[in-house]
Amino acid sequence: MTVDDIRTAPAVTDDFAAAWRAWHEEKDAALADPHGFLAVTGISWLTGDPQRVPGAPGTWSTGERGPVVVLGPGEELLLDGAIVTGRHEFGVLPERGGVLAGYRNAVVEVARRGGSDIVRPRHPDSPRRLAFRGTPAFPPDPRWVVEGSYVPFDAPRPTTVGAAVEGLEHVYDSPGQVEFTLDGVPLRVTAFPGKSAGSLLVLFTDATSGVTTYGAVRSLRLEAPEAGGRVVLDFNRATNLPCAYTEFATCPLPPAENRLPVAVEAGERTPVEWAADRG
Repeated sequence: MTVDDIRTAPAVTDDFAAAWRAWHEEKDAALADPHGFLAVTGISWLTGDPQRVPGAPGTWSTGERGPVVVLGPGEELLLDGAIVTGRHEFGVLPERGGVLAGYRNAVVEVARRGGSDIVRPRHPDSPRRLAFRGTPAFPPDPRWVVEGSYVPFDAPRPTTVGAAVEGLEHVYDSPGQVEFTLDGVPLRVTAFPGKSAGSLLVLFTDATSGVTTYGAVRSLRLEAPEAGGRVVLDFNRATNLPCAYTEFATCPLPPAENRLPVAVEAGERTPVEWAADRG
C-alpha cells in the first residue's frame, strides 16, 4: 500500500474487527476439531499390495475398483451409520473426494489425491492437535479489502500445479482470472472453483512468504462475481492450507502467475507449530 493509501484508509470499525475475529475463530475451531486436520496422525499411500495403516484397523490396498480394506477378527469400521466388518470395497473415489469411516473415537479418511488413493487416520489425542493454540495473524485492516475484476475464459482451462508432497501434481479446471491492484502494482491471478456455486479460490504467495507468512501457499476465497465481473478480495482472510500445520497434507501450490511481487501483510501468518517443528 502507498503512504497516501494508508492516510486515507478507513478506520477499523468494531463491526469489521468483530466479523474478522468470528471468522478466524471459526476457521481455527474447524482445524482443531477432534476429527479435524490437526487430528491427522499419518498418511499412507495405497498400492496393490495389502498393508497395515498405523492408527487404523485392517489391511489396505487399491486397484481398478478403488480402495479395499480387509478387517480382521474384532476389527470394524462405522460407515454411513452401518458397522462394516470383513472385506469392504470403497469403490472408485473421485479426485479430491473421499469418505470418513468411524473407528473407536477416531475416524479414518479414505481419499484420492493427485491420482493416488490414500488413508489418513484422525485421532482426537493427536499431539499436534492437543498442542494447538491458534493461528497467528496480522490485525484486520480495511485497507487490505480491494476490488477486482473477474475475467472468465471462453472455456475452463485445465491447470496443473505442484503440491506440498514432492512429485505430486494437482489438476484444476480454472474458470478465469482476477485482475486487481495492490501497492500500485496491477496484478492478474488465476482462479480456481470455490466450494460454493460460482465462488472462486485463489492460491498465492507474496513477498512475506517464508518471512512472516507460510512460505508455500496461502489461499483466498472470493464470493461469486457480480454482474459485470466485480469481485472483492479481502486479504485479511488470506488463509493457511493444512500443509502449513502438518506434513500429512497434499495441498496444491500456486501457479507461477500467482506469486505476487508485493508484500501482503494481512491474513494468517506462519503457524507457531510449523516454525517450531522446523527449528
